[in-house]
Formats: sequence, C-alpha cells, structure tokens
Amino acid sequence: MTERPTFPFDNSFAKLPDYFYSNVAPTAVTKPAMIQFNDTLAADLGLDVAAFHNPAATDIFAGNALPEGAEPIAMAYCGHQFGNLNPELGDGRAIMLGEVIGNDGLRYDIQLKGSGRTPYSRNGDGRAALGPVLREYLLSEAMATLNVPTTRALAAVTTGEQVRRQGMPPGAIITRVARGFVRVGTFVYFAIRGNQTAVKELADYVIARNYPEIKDSANPYLALLESVIDRQALLIAKWMQLGFIHGVMNTDNMSISGETIDYGPCAFIDEYHPGKVFSSIDHQGRYAYQNQPAAGHWDLCRFAEAIVPLMDEDKDAAVAMVQGAINSFPTRYDAYWLTGMSQKIGLTQTTDTDKDADKALIDDLLARMADNQADFTLTFYHLSDALAGSDDNDVMIRDLFTDASSFDEWAVKWRRRLGDESATDAERQQRMHQINPLYIPRNHLVEAVIRAGEDHLDFEPFYELMEVLRKPCTVQAGKEKYAMPPIKTEVVHQTFCGT
Repeated sequence: MTERPTFPFDNSFAKLPDYFYSNVAPTAVTKPAMIQFNDTLAADLGLDVAAFHNPAATDIFAGNALPEGAEPIAMAYCGHQFGNLNPELGDGRAIMLGEVIGNDGLRYDIQLKGSGRTPYSRNGDGRAALGPVLREYLLSEAMATLNVPTTRALAAVTTGEQVRRQGMPPGAIITRVARGFVRVGTFVYFAIRGNQTAVKELADYVIARNYPEIKDSANPYLALLESVIDRQALLIAKWMQLGFIHGVMNTDNMSISGETIDYGPCAFIDEYHPGKVFSSIDHQGRYAYQNQPAAGHWDLCRFAEAIVPLMDEDKDAAVAMVQGAINSFPTRYDAYWLTGMSQKIGLTQTTDTDKDADKALIDDLLARMADNQADFTLTFYHLSDALAGSDDNDVMIRDLFTDASSFDEWAVKWRRRLGDESATDAERQQRMHQINPLYIPRNHLVEAVIRAGEDHLDFEPFYELMEVLRKPCTVQAGKEKYAMPPIKTEVVHQTFCGT
C-alpha cells in the first residue's frame, strides 16, 4: 500500500510575530483532479515521490486536506502597482503551507495559489482559473531549465469548479515552491506604517535565511541592500538575454530572494522589438521589454527607502550609504547583461578595452533584428551554427531578416571580432548551443495549451509542450512546430493576469 504523503516541514516564517501574516486555511473544492506532479522537483526537496502518486496527494494540493506539520498562513505586503502605492495587498489567493529543507540544505516555501479567500482577498474570490495555472507551470519550469532564478511548480490540480472571470473557466490550483516569498512590498508594508521593529525583524529574518554569508558584515543591512540589488541585476539581465517580458514588475512582484515571481501577463518575444508590450493592463508600456532594467531599479529604490533607518543612527550617513548602493545598479546590470549577451554571440575572451566595442557590436545586431523583424530566439540559435571563416552556414539566420544583406553587413564585423577568440568553431558552437535555446514557451504554444485545457480539459498539449521544454537547446525529432514562430493567425498580441 502506498504511504500517505507527508512534507518534512520545518517552518520559520510562521514563528515570526503575527503581524507578518494571517492564519488561514485553504477552502475545500468539490472534485479535485491532478494535472501534473513534478517528480524531479519533489525529489530535490527530499520528498518521498512515490507517496505523492495517490489520491491523498491530490487532496493536499487542492487544499482539501492539510498535511501533518502544516501551518497555513497568508502573508501581508503592499505594492506599488504601475508606480502607484496600494498600501494593503497581501496574499489574496495564496496560502503558504510551510517550509522544507531541500537536499541542497536550503529552505523552500510550499505555497498553494488559487486555494480560496484570505483576509487580503478584498473583493476577490481567492481562486485561480485553469489557464493562468497552466501558464505559470509551463513558464516557471521553462525558466528553471534555462538557468533563470525562479519560483517552481510542484503540482497543479483542477478543482471541479468554475471561476467567474470574463467567462466561467475551470478552476485550478498551483503549488509553488520558492526560496522565499518575501517581497519588496513586504518591507514597504511595514515601513509606511512606521513599524521599524517589523522592518528590522524582517531584515534579520531574510539575512539569516537567504543571505547568511553577510550576517557578520560590518553593516549587514547595507550588505543586504547590495546583495538584493546584485541578484536583481543578474535576474533582469537573464530575462533580457532570453527575450522574456515579466509584464507586471510591481514592488509586490519583486522577490527579495532574487527569483522570478508571479507569472501573470508574462511572455517571450517572437519578432524582436525593444518596445514590445504584451500585458493587457500595461497601457503605457511601463514594463515594456526595454524598460525592465529601469523598472527594476525603481523598485529597488523603494526597498532602499524602506530600510534606510536600519543603516545608521545618523540619517544623513544612512541616506548616503543607501544612495551609493542604489547607484550601483546600472553598473551591475550592464556588466551582467554584457557578459551574457557576449556569450550568446560566442565571445568569451573580452578585455576591458574590448567591452565598449563588444557592446556596440551586440547593440548593432539587436537594432538590425528590430529593423528586419527577426525572431529573437531563432536569431541566436542559428547564429550558434555560423562559422568564423565562412558564410556557408548562414542561410537559416539570413532567412530570418527581411533584408538579408543587413545581417551580412553585421556578420562581417562579427567574424572580424571572432578572430580575437582562440576557440575553434566546434568549441564555440558547442558553448553557444548550451545557452541559446531552440525551444521556448512561445505565446501561441502556451495559448494552444490553455485553450485545450480550459475548453476541453485536454492536457495532452500541456504534457507534450512540457516534455519539449525539458531539453530547450537540443534538436528533437518530430518537434519542429515547437521551434517555429507563430504564423499570422497564431500571433498573440496580449497576455492577461490571472486575477
């Protein structure tokens, strides 16, 4: 007989004062059914995988049963939504069950999203529609495979109920895993209420949990700010290198642990354009692709403001410290972006004197891609096959440009620069193919999965796309359609939040 599933909970956030959260249990659903359980992630978390392949596990992931040791809570936070402060948001449809220590020795939160109303739901139903759950599962797991820090998806279930949105789609619940769900908005929530005790308690908690290496720093709070800035600079640079648009970079959606969080109206670019916006609620393009670094910088300023009083009793000295740290973001981001983009075009031997020229070379390619409607992902994938001394392998990439001569002009400069590299074509191509994916969760593919799921409860398209995305950089026989950009009738112009 299969053992009843359990989590080896070791909860810490629920031990903090109760003003950080509300105790709330998930609301049961009528007829839950498992869509997907993530065996690989479960094993990494130290769970007994076999024990989760039974109906009792479905009840847990649907919120119908609480596992032993769970301490379900909804976290308090606020957020600047498109720049405007909403002083009280919180987990309106998410409930954290508890924490486990993974095989890597790190602490992970286990959270149900779409599990019913909480004290922070306001006028919402606390539920999630099936489509956004499928999107988040696909996108978060794809990002993890592409080596982007992210929340993960442990399980997804249908609820047997419908939710009221524009229509009446099926309901679903996703179980998310994160190194922490503390956000910039969590700090701001207490700072704007003048609760400096809570701000300090939260900072001490985050340092102990997510940044233990800085706890003995001369000024651990300044080190915390610098560490969060650095992780966000790296994270956003990785987004940009993959053509990913988060879509709703509000302060409540910036994780202090440095993970991609809250996959709402997110999308990957097909034809490259730096001003691309998909989110249906981003009417002014605040979070357009090209604006993401600046948006991240703005959010970090709000974090810095919240923890200024922790820096020094001398307010002027504290402000000077914070300003110095915040001013480092563009430099940190630029360095991460240039390193990653240089690798995407096959450059690894870059000296300080080369950096400006390499950046100009990359910027020139991106500008030509935008002018010629070149597909972002396929441009870099096919560039990985190009030769340093010949244009014999250029046919696939040239076909992506409306004016192939534009690529030819750039390729002359690129090949000249490759002359400074010591790697052979084979060595460079191997490296490039490890970081330039062929398969991404393209918007039209995700939309097809959502339509099959919501309209027919057909999850075969979901399973097949998930399988392809597990090997994003490897050519897979018979899966050509998953590498292709959308045809005109398949183009997705807008993506939507799950609320």
